[in-house]
Amino acid sequence: MLINVASVLAGLIGAGIIFVGARALWAPQAAAGFGIPGTRTEDPNFRSWLSVKAVRDIASGLFIFILLAGATPHLLGWFMLAATGIPLGDALIVLRSKGPRAAVYGVHGATAVVMLAISVILLVG
Repeated sequence: MLINVASVLAGLIGAGIIFVGARALWAPQAAAGFGIPGTRTEDPNFRSWLSVKAVRDIASGLFIFILLAGATPHLLGWFMLAATGIPLGDALIVLRSKGPRAAVYGVHGATAVVMLAISVILLVG
């Protein structure tokens, strides 16, 4: 039962990161909410880098759905554990950039904690 809940939560994480990636493509100004001060979303060079990030976000979300469809919960758990490094890295980047603590802890840190919890449930359960 707990593994099913963790799988659903993993699916929500996958859908969420696909949405974040797609939104970066259709509404680049949303990237200002990432937490890095002075983000210039109108800069064409920034938009190019944002597009690179967007494609990677979409692919990361799709990986979760592929694992949900064709792998064991244990393998999904290992993937989620490894992928926890992404929001942790994002939190450190925002922190180092002197971004808002709400983005560091409330967005990126909270995402990492949820992903870690999902990982533990899938790996132990």
